[in-house]
Amino acid sequence: MFPFSYTRVSDTREALDAGRRGGRYLAGGTTLVDLMRETVERPENLVDISGLPLREIRATEGGGLRIAALVSMSEAAAHPKVRALYPVISEALELSASAQLRNMASIGGNIMQRTRCTYFRDVTADCNKRDPGSGCAALKGHNRTHAILGTSDACVATHPSDVAVAFTALEATVQLLGPDGERRIPFADFLLRPGSTPDREQAIQQGELITAVEIPALPRPLKSGYLKVRDRQSYEFALTSAAVALHVRGGVIREAKVAAGGVGTVPWKLPAVERHLVGERPSAALWAAAADKAADGARPLRHNRFKPELLKRTVERQLRIVGGTK
Repeated sequence: MFPFSYTRVSDTREALDAGRRGGRYLAGGTTLVDLMRETVERPENLVDISGLPLREIRATEGGGLRIAALVSMSEAAAHPKVRALYPVISEALELSASAQLRNMASIGGNIMQRTRCTYFRDVTADCNKRDPGSGCAALKGHNRTHAILGTSDACVATHPSDVAVAFTALEATVQLLGPDGERRIPFADFLLRPGSTPDREQAIQQGELITAVEIPALPRPLKSGYLKVRDRQSYEFALTSAAVALHVRGGVIREAKVAAGGVGTVPWKLPAVERHLVGERPSAALWAAAADKAADGARPLRHNRFKPELLKRTVERQLRIVGGTK
């Protein structure tokens, strides 16, 4: 590990000042400290923000939900309002990591975490995300777990967060505080596809601080859930996953929110699936027909050609679970 300075701040103004000078924010440290050990990240200045007053979960006007950035994953998953209003968030968090990690990791840190691509974490391998212009070893390497959606010739790494898939499906908003004040970014725009600049992963400016994630009010009744397919049931990242929320009234689907994980360079919203569902009556045939659109635009690699079909099956299965039709 390379030498670095460490500063613990007690208020947001102090944090913003340190961030503007180039400091890297540290909360639970479950991602950044690992990357520092592996010399993938070499920050010169760490700014510990764990003491900031950003730990509240509350309902918003109209029935939405605001989760402050320093709420731990375990606190958010267990919170009565989260479980009652948006179980898809609780389920995604509980399937994300070990209990020890969920107790330490924050919501803000979770959505900022970097890919688990083995080539990114191997400093001897070519990786445009870690070393821009060096190439992407995953394109011709072992790419079984890599992305099939949102890829480019520069990067095929998947985004690892489970709860980010739920936030994408629910069309959440990220709230930021920076030197120029507050701003809000739709979650779908917060995480960036790699394109030709895979080293730029979030639409966040230097010194900006995530203060909260806000989920909008959605029509009730709303049923939601998260399904994760992985190589083993214990702590593991997704091969595919599906976050689904359905508003059914009068026997007809009035609104549908669907996103996938484990298959995209960012959590992947599935608007074609959503459009196929809205206005229809739940049925096994509907779930299958809608899920068939989940892999539209997929670009499989040599070792992950199974993923488009697995994604379709995952989405169909979760539609059946949430929709209540076997």
